[in-house]
Amino acid sequence: MELKKNMEVRITIADLTSTGEGIGKLDGFPLFVKDTVPGDEIIATVMKLKKNYGFARLKEVIKPSEDRVKPECEIARPCGGCQLQSLSYDVELAYKQKKVHDCLLRIGGIPEKILSVAEEPIIGMEREWRYRNKAQYPIGLDKNGRIVAGFYAGHSHNIIECRDCRLTPPEFQKILRIVIGFLEEYGIMPYDETTGKGIVRHLLLRKGFGTGELMVCLVVATKKFPHAEEFAAEMRGIPGVKSVTLNINPDKTNVILGKEIVVLDGDGYITDVLGGLKFQISPLSFYQVNPVQAEKLYNKALEYAGLTGNEEVWDVCCGIGTITLFLARGAAKVHGLEIVPEAIEDAKINAKLNNITNADFVAAAAEDYMPSHPDIKADVVVVDPPRKGLDASVLETIVGMSPDRVVYVSCDPATLARDMKILLAAGYKLQKYAACDQFSRTAHVEAVLLMTRDEHS
Repeated sequence: MELKKNMEVRITIADLTSTGEGIGKLDGFPLFVKDTVPGDEIIATVMKLKKNYGFARLKEVIKPSEDRVKPECEIARPCGGCQLQSLSYDVELAYKQKKVHDCLLRIGGIPEKILSVAEEPIIGMEREWRYRNKAQYPIGLDKNGRIVAGFYAGHSHNIIECRDCRLTPPEFQKILRIVIGFLEEYGIMPYDETTGKGIVRHLLLRKGFGTGELMVCLVVATKKFPHAEEFAAEMRGIPGVKSVTLNINPDKTNVILGKEIVVLDGDGYITDVLGGLKFQISPLSFYQVNPVQAEKLYNKALEYAGLTGNEEVWDVCCGIGTITLFLARGAAKVHGLEIVPEAIEDAKINAKLNNITNADFVAAAAEDYMPSHPDIKADVVVVDPPRKGLDASVLETIVGMSPDRVVYVSCDPATLARDMKILLAAGYKLQKYAACDQFSRTAHVEAVLLMTRDEHS
């Protein structure tokens, strides 16, 4: 059959891509279809054709898969933020574990017999809803001129209105409703990216799951925010709100947050407790979005580190020092390295907050700092890089440090597998690894992995 654009086809979904799209084949030709589940028999409309594959839009599920469930959220499909809402959670976990496994096999080149021994069960969630402690809502106008807030539809800046995302705490729904009401009452207009007119760009909300403290941060295009005192007073009246701030972002940019914070009420931060440690969190702080799973992930990293109290440890890409402080409780000395200076300042505050004196922090890019300090030594190195993974020079420096153990915490199994090749070639051996579900209902998966030098195998 010759496929053409806008043609309707009947196919069975056989698998999922790494980004959560269903894969079905017609006469051996792969079609990628969002919002489908393996086992679904569907009718889809062909949207785009390439030489070796195509994209189609789901029109109808003729026979649903046994693994299909009803989405929790009524706007799951247009929003697109939760690619796997129609998939049962058990199957979602199996998909994510396989995703990590396949990256290590195909990209990392690790034989199946080694992977099967090293693989531990995926760290799943006990509650796969209401797990996010942070949300950033774009604010704009709908076609009728009504103020709306929600999330951008995929690959666009069209706001899909959402007053209650099922991944966020119920308190966010109440705060969002009150903020929209305030803007309407005082005639404060959303910022228009095209014209540059208007004031309010986003609403950032955070909750400390361990303390119940709430943060309200309004991202605005100007320091001259009208009725700032009234806004602070209204937010102050919401139970749990401990910090009310403005984030000033006057630039024409897709970046959500600007660099300047104006405190309207409270101290400009909230406090949370993670693994028995206290952390101060400002609007600009990087902090794990899913603290329940973060604690499980960090405890697994701590287990893999195998600390006895005598080790010197380097924590590379340490953020605000969350993993660093976990490690400090079991090591002789820990050094945290992070490119963002503000995060390092947060890390120092958090160390002091927890009376931890055996941790120090350096604000520098790992790819600049580590190769220029070839004399640094470590018994254990822990890395938690962004999705792009580690620079090759950083990996080479780690190899030169000759640590007994390397613990790699990854938010992208593809770059994890790529980076492992350098460590494997340098004589390190994979001992253990586990996938970890930090973001249920999405295609995203994290992993933590332990490598040792051959003589310590």
